[in-house]
Amino acid sequence: MDDYRAIADRLADDITAGRLKPGQRLMPQRQFARRRGIAGSTAGRVYAELVRRGLVVGEVGRGTFVRAAASDPSGRALIERASAAPVNMELNYPVAEGQSELLAPLLAPLLRPDVLAEALLPAAATGTAPAREAAASLLATTGPRPEPHRVLFTGNARQAIAATLASLVRPGGRVGVEPLTYPLVREIAARLGIVLVPLAADADGPLPESVLAVHRTAPLSALYLQPTLHNPTSLTMSDERRRQLAQAVGHLGLPVVEDRIWSFLHPDAPTPLAAHAPALIHVVDSLSKRVAPGLTVGFAVVPEHRVDAVAAAIRSGGWSAGRFALEAAVRVMAAGMVERLVAAKRADAALRQRIVGEELDGFAVRAHPQVYYAWWELPAPWRADTFTAAAAAHGIAVTPGPAFAVDPHRTPDAVRLGLASAAVPDLRRALRTLAGVARNGR
Repeated sequence: MDDYRAIADRLADDITAGRLKPGQRLMPQRQFARRRGIAGSTAGRVYAELVRRGLVVGEVGRGTFVRAAASDPSGRALIERASAAPVNMELNYPVAEGQSELLAPLLAPLLRPDVLAEALLPAAATGTAPAREAAASLLATTGPRPEPHRVLFTGNARQAIAATLASLVRPGGRVGVEPLTYPLVREIAARLGIVLVPLAADADGPLPESVLAVHRTAPLSALYLQPTLHNPTSLTMSDERRRQLAQAVGHLGLPVVEDRIWSFLHPDAPTPLAAHAPALIHVVDSLSKRVAPGLTVGFAVVPEHRVDAVAAAIRSGGWSAGRFALEAAVRVMAAGMVERLVAAKRADAALRQRIVGEELDGFAVRAHPQVYYAWWELPAPWRADTFTAAAAAHGIAVTPGPAFAVDPHRTPDAVRLGLASAAVPDLRRALRTLAGVARNGR
């Protein structure tokens, strides 16, 4: 009898070759087992293997469907997938108008031989004293100012997430997350051998009682949360919910990774979660969204007693920031340029959200008025993967909702629209096209 992996390989070939089309529903497992002459349990393992490879998605009560695009089999954890689509609404890198002209005078001195010699030296996870001071002052713009000695540096925010989780969770450990989470966190978890566990949530974010219940079922090692401008839904937890969650994790002694990558766009957000449980919360942030995609210095602000452990994880993972990037970051932060660019990006994001409101009027779209993404709950009978395929046929790349779903059997009929990367006229045309696809069924 064929091994289930061999059967999965043949189905995978059919998907890759296009014999099984995006959005096509596979036959029920019981029927598949009878047709193949295999046990029902073997059929279940075949379908589970296809889900694991990212080739299909299973939906409770509806069946198993071929995904619009296969996941990258390499399981890249620390880079974001690009697309060749003419209008790419998967990637989401904001760039302010005139940004290069503003940054060039600040960075030009780095090319002086005496300065460059220093900038080309290796950098430790602890960075430099000027870098720690500059980062602490920058992070104080969206929360309390951290003590500089608690700030560590990585090559980018994803590496800060990876290093922090690696320092907290052993292989096989469980991490509680929102039901929809950053896709690269799923890949990081797979690389580190970490199990992600979805927490029950309501319109205000994860429920504290769910944290307690999940932990009682099988102990959690940590939580990973996005309290401000959650990606993809734009949800921002209330101050009361943050207090409740802080109380729950404090009761359990459970560490938390608080992702604040997009929080700079929300100047009126409640106090960061870290302020409510400073001995447990590890904050991750970066410059890439605030300043420029290529300036990818990441920050990890960690509890004082965990500085050495997280620094060791950064070193062992090879995730330290480059000294040149660190020196560039110090110059940009010290000159007050970050605040100027942030103000421009808030205004730009607000403009793009107004365009979303105009072009997708009448649809169920969730977003914050000053953020660079929107969560579109598709009208029936559209499914996320079939809509993604239809959008691609029109030269538009969007991210299907299942990419964010922690439970592969509970996937939303929604897509995330990244608003930052396309030029404004292209964004408007793309949204108008997508609205037509949604209404007309093609």
